[in-house]
Amino acid sequence: MATAGKEPELQEDELAESLDDLFSSVSSMVKSELQGTNNLLELLEKMNLRVAEEYKGFGDVASGLRVFVEQLKSKGSNFDEYVQQIDAIEQRVTEFEAVVSVLDRYVSLLESKVQSAYQNPPS
Repeated sequence: MATAGKEPELQEDELAESLDDLFSSVSSMVKSELQGTNNLLELLEKMNLRVAEEYKGFGDVASGLRVFVEQLKSKGSNFDEYVQQIDAIEQRVTEFEAVVSVLDRYVSLLESKVQSAYQNPPS
């Protein structure tokens, strides 16, 4: 019966060893999962830093564009006076063209009267 006492002890040792292996395997699996998650978080952090750098660059560009637009607005307001002058000149040219057209018809009428007078002199 001495061997019968060793068998439960041997089974308990095997069971303890199996449980130890199981816990070691589960522990390794959890460590691997945690390491994978940690790696993903580090990658995400690096990506966020990179995107932040890009957006900072965009902010600098947008700020520069805002200054440029303000400069263009100030320069454009200087041209408003010239645009009004050009519009006034254009209006005067249109009026002048109308006067020239009337004068052209009048000269044509006079030419035709003069030609008619030379062709048919009074007797």
